[in-house]
Amino acid sequence: VLEVPIKSAEISAEGDVDLRGTLGVTEGVPVGFKEIRLRFDIETDAPQNRLTQLMELTDRYCVIFQTIQRSPKTFVKLNRVAR
Repeated sequence: VLEVPIKSAEISAEGDVDLRGTLGVTEGVPVGFKEIRLRFDIETDAPQNRLTQLMELTDRYCVIFQTIQRSPKTFVKLNRVAR
């Protein structure tokens, strides 16, 4: 068990996206983020090596982070429904 006493924490995310692709304004401009940056500000008395270990475990087991990193295969299916 990794014990990290946290007094306060703030997480921010920002990214770079070219809206010309998303809005369909310019052909050839990719849709989606070019870069995503995450920042974790934590107020704690834990030593740096414990925080480093926490970050490594977060990177390894965070489902969202791993999904973004690995770009899984995706499948889309359209079903027409008669009413």
